[in-house]
Amino acid sequence: MKYLMLVCLDPSFTPGPNEVDDAPDVNEWVKEMDGRGIRLIGERTRPASDATTVRVRGGEVLLTDGPFAETKEQMVGFDVLDCADLDEAIDVASKHPMAWGGLIELRPFWEGDDA
Repeated sequence: MKYLMLVCLDPSFTPGPNEVDDAPDVNEWVKEMDGRGIRLIGERTRPASDATTVRVRGGEVLLTDGPFAETKEQMVGFDVLDCADLDEAIDVASKHPMAWGGLIELRPFWEGDDA
């Protein structure tokens, strides 16, 4: 099953003294997940201040600078995962460094007849 893994920064989080040292290295995470064939693609994204939100209302295209939602957390990257099930996706996400100080959101793709 494929999952979109949204990697988010939580600016309100302040790590404890050991948490920074204990967090995994992102390059090691990428190498492991690529090697296991789980990570299909991934990329960092530009800051939310560079986002453009597009809506069409009454046939008119409306553009807004910035993200759709006003939140403290900001998406800073994404990965597309191919996992056996949600349990494996959770295990993979929990090993990502941003799970230690930010947050990870997993969204399953529609598949087969579900779409």
